[in-house]
Amino acid sequence: MTAIATNTLESINPATGEVVGTVPLTPADEISAIVSKATVAQHDWNALGLEGRLRLMRPIADRLIEVAPEIGRLITSEMGKSTPEAQGEATYGASKFESELVSAFEAFQPEEMADEHTRSILYRDALGVSAAITPWNFPMLMPQQCILPSLMAGNCVIFKPSEETPLVGQAYADVLNEFLPEGVLQIVHGADDQGKALVASDINLVAFTGSREVGAKILTACGPDLKRVVLELGGKDALIVLEDADIDAAASLQNSFRNSGQVCVSTERIYVEDSIADDFENLVVEKTKEWKQGDPTDETVKIGPMVSSMQRDIVLAQLKQALKDGAVLRCGGETKDNYIEPTVLTGCSHDMQIMHDETFGPICCIQRFTGDEEAVALANETPYGLGGAVYGETQHAMNVARQLTPGMVGINKGCGGSEGTPWVGACQSGYGYHSGRDGHRQFTQVRVVSIPIHEMKPNY
Repeated sequence: MTAIATNTLESINPATGEVVGTVPLTPADEISAIVSKATVAQHDWNALGLEGRLRLMRPIADRLIEVAPEIGRLITSEMGKSTPEAQGEATYGASKFESELVSAFEAFQPEEMADEHTRSILYRDALGVSAAITPWNFPMLMPQQCILPSLMAGNCVIFKPSEETPLVGQAYADVLNEFLPEGVLQIVHGADDQGKALVASDINLVAFTGSREVGAKILTACGPDLKRVVLELGGKDALIVLEDADIDAAASLQNSFRNSGQVCVSTERIYVEDSIADDFENLVVEKTKEWKQGDPTDETVKIGPMVSSMQRDIVLAQLKQALKDGAVLRCGGETKDNYIEPTVLTGCSHDMQIMHDETFGPICCIQRFTGDEEAVALANETPYGLGGAVYGETQHAMNVARQLTPGMVGINKGCGGSEGTPWVGACQSGYGYHSGRDGHRQFTQVRVVSIPIHEMKPNY
């Protein structure tokens, strides 16, 4: 939760209501000058070449590991993420920095192709200046996924962290700027006014993670200048539980309630085969009651508060309407301050808005189906397409998964892929993608240089 004074952005702890700290608010009319500074710095930054940038950025990894515990504490204070999850985010991000840097370095290497007439070299060059506009729910990992490959490609970056988590964003940028030349990475603090000014400025790329509605506005705003856009947008992820599933594994719902459900690939819709639905629903309720909620600084707590009263109210409005529409409250639903208990609804149907709108809160909605065809139709009845999962006998689950429309589907697991795979949204959940070799390359411009191959004539 934040409060904006004339020149200052306050960060407020959602668990206590206390001010965590402040950052200077960036005047929107100064953003064009910030971009101009980045444009000047980009020439020398790009001139370092891939090897030079890799050499300069590698020490960042060790420094991030040193400060990861403090960044983790800031994540808990600013957005209410439980201590184990917050420390896990910071530690994981720090530990992955070097390998992701090397991955980007390798992704950007020139490639050669040839036929009998022509030899071509594919270069992946910098675009220029990029904007990284990132969300509050993963305030270290999301910026890293946008900033690291962009810098490695030779771009300069203007970083606007969420106004809900400015201190984490500032702490992360400060670490990188201990090693980067001046002007290569600059930070902008603020909300809508600053975001709009940054998108409208003379930049070359916008990498944004956030809601579908804001992503559409950014895409529209970038259209006239044909700016490159990489958007990771919201989701309404479905879990399909087939009759041959291990229902104990499927009912764990780690992906519904972690980070208080404030995850883009949170499991918000569950479709369970009617023949196993009673047992599955009872197991879900039993496991949900095991989640300990409370003070996020308590290391035994698994789920803290919502990030703000505004986000809490959005979730509660959906819950209230769902109950009015006939959903059955099986457990949870109680609220206090910014806390919402982990909640399970059964008897859900696609006549209810909660089965269509992104919730971004700790509510699990269960609907029954009969047969694979109905399950696929229900899961695909959404404009979103970020992630999903299918639980069942492996080949059976794979056959169902291949009929689904999200960019990422897990079989008897969450949707995340193996190391090196991109993070891909389909339908209206993504426009471009990031991470892994293919994702890193979204931050570059391909250029092809071709040379004729002349036949060697014999010398008689």
